[in-house]
Amino acid sequence: MSRPDRGTRAMHQALPPELRDAVDDFAEHLSRVRNRSAHTVRAYVTDLVSLLDHAVRMGCIDLAELDLSVLRSWLAKQRTTGAARTSLARRAASARAFSAWAHRAGLLSSDVGAALASPRAHRELPSVLRADQAAALVEAPARQAPPVGSAPTNPPVRPAPSVSPAPTDPSPGPTPGAAQTAETEAVPLRDRVLLELLYATGVRVSEACGLDVGDVDHGRRVIRVFGKGGRERAVPYGVPAQRALDEWLRRGRPALVGARSGDALLLGARGGRLNPTTARQIVGGYAEAAGLPRTSPHGLRHSAATHLLEGGADLRAVQELLGHASLASTQIYTHVSVERLRAAYRQAHPRA
Repeated sequence: MSRPDRGTRAMHQALPPELRDAVDDFAEHLSRVRNRSAHTVRAYVTDLVSLLDHAVRMGCIDLAELDLSVLRSWLAKQRTTGAARTSLARRAASARAFSAWAHRAGLLSSDVGAALASPRAHRELPSVLRADQAAALVEAPARQAPPVGSAPTNPPVRPAPSVSPAPTDPSPGPTPGAAQTAETEAVPLRDRVLLELLYATGVRVSEACGLDVGDVDHGRRVIRVFGKGGRERAVPYGVPAQRALDEWLRRGRPALVGARSGDALLLGARGGRLNPTTARQIVGGYAEAAGLPRTSPHGLRHSAATHLLEGGADLRAVQELLGHASLASTQIYTHVSVERLRAAYRQAHPRA
C-alpha cells in the first residue's frame, strides 16, 4: 500500500482485519490495474481509511454492513468539521470508487455508493500571469541569484570509475574551486530550462521532473510526456526553450551529473533527479524575487493554457497539450479569458 501519513497509518492498523485487507486490496487495484500514481493512491487510501474508521465507530465491523446511510453520515461529519466543497466532492468520489470495486470483487452485495450524491465542487478561476509577467519569470534566472535551496551546498556524488585510470595528463586538471564554480553556474541554467519548459509546454511539475534526456526530440522540438494514468503524449516547445535546453545539456547538466543521475533531464543540486517540491520552491522563489504575483508551476500551466486560448488556439488542441482526459477540465480556461476580456472592457470602455 502507498505510504499515507502517520495518522492514517495508525487508523489503518486499528481497523478490523477484514476492513484492513479491503483497503490494501483496493490500493493494489488502483496501483496495478488502474495504473494510478502513488499520490492518487495515497489520497484514495486516506479517504477510505477515514470512511471505514467512521463505519466502525457506527458499529459496522463487517464490510457487508456498509450501506448508503454510513456513507452519507461520513460525508456529513466531514462537512461539520469544515471540509471544503472540493474536498467533499473528492471524498465522495473515493467512496463511490471503493463501493463499485468492492461490489465487483464480491465484497458487497450491491454498489451502495452508486446513489451517493456529492456537492458540486466550486471551481475557482485560476490566477494567471500576464504574458509580460510570464516572460519576466522565465528570464529571471539570467538576472537573479537562485532561490535559497536550489543552489548546491555540497558537490554531487560522482560515479566511481569502472576502468583503469588513464595515463597521466601533463596538463593541469580542474581545481576543486573550478568544479564548484561550474556547479554553481549550472543551477541558473537548470532553473531557466525548468521555467521555460513549464511555461512553453504547460506540463505538470511532476511531468517535467519525470522527463529523461531521451524524451526530448530536438529535431522536431517535442517532448514525450507520461501523464496521469501513464498516458503518453507529445508536447511541442518553442525556440527559447530549445536554446535553454541546449545550454543546459551542453554546460549545465554535465556539471551536476553524478552517480544518482541516471537518464534524468533535470537534476537537483546533489545530482539526483529534480524533486517536484524543489521545483515549486524554484518557481515561487524567482517570482517573489522579481516582484511578480505569487505563482507556482501549476500557475505557469494555467498561464500557458490561457495565453494559448487568447492567441486563438483550438480548445481541443489545448486539451491535448495539457493532457486533460475531459474537455470540461480545459473549458475553465475559456472562462479565464472571458473574465480578463470583461475586466479590460470595464476599465477601458467609456460606457462600460
